[in-house]
Amino acid sequence: MNIEYDEPDDIMFIRFSDEPVERDLSYGWNVHVGMTANGIGQITILDAKADGLLPVKIPKEILQQAVVG
Repeated sequence: MNIEYDEPDDIMFIRFSDEPVERDLSYGWNVHVGMTANGIGQITILDAKADGLLPVKIPKEILQQAVVG
């Protein structure tokens, strides 16, 4: 998995696979899911910061559980 953020354009790219995208699904005007032959390949979110999705805030309890296992 790879997450990139283009700050000037306020676009977040989340890539799960390097497989080619066969079709796109849109959820609203700003969330686009690229589907591969085997499932979700990537997610693109437009206006990520403007919509409050960045910065990502993870509650301390969840972080502690992840460390403890």
